[in-house]
Amino acid sequence: MKNTLLILGAGGHGRAVAEAALLSGQWQAVCFLDDRWPGLSELYGLAVIGKPDDLAAHASAGSAAIAAVGNNALRERWSQLIEAAGLPLATVIHPRAFVSNDAEVGRGVAVMAMAMIGVGAVLGQGAIVNANATVDHDAVLGNFAHLGVGVQLAGGVKVGARAWLQAGCCAGYHVVVEDGALHAPGTVLQG
Repeated sequence: MKNTLLILGAGGHGRAVAEAALLSGQWQAVCFLDDRWPGLSELYGLAVIGKPDDLAAHASAGSAAIAAVGNNALRERWSQLIEAAGLPLATVIHPRAFVSNDAEVGRGVAVMAMAMIGVGAVLGQGAIVNANATVDHDAVLGNFAHLGVGVQLAGGVKVGARAWLQAGCCAGYHVVVEDGALHAPGTVLQG
């Protein structure tokens, strides 16, 4: 039997998570659940089998699931649906990412291509570390935090739950980002 990952969300991030999952070798197949179903029933040769809110009816189609949407509140809600359906929350790490053996990576996390997770870093449940982002030594991402493409966190940075640092943000050593904060692309955060 194929090890199949259910991915909630078939937008850009969902497609990137699907690619990372398949390239990782951990998953032999993926299926999407997306709000555009039944109008969208297939995406790049991958099946879209229903809507995220109907996950319980499709839970047997996969071994685990991940909420793959950039919106932090929606990713949290979908992660709760996954747990309510009795499925494990999958973590997907692109094979071209680097994750220190000493880092702690929570359930439902997506670490994308060329990302770097340093020694002692902690990624909370449902966090996203997008392509080419850095979470340096001892930095912490709260649950459902989101780092956009190319975000650079220096050592000891603490990013609160549900915070979103958009593309190209950078945070100096030991900066604290409040829960739910939203920082525009290219923002420089200093302690």
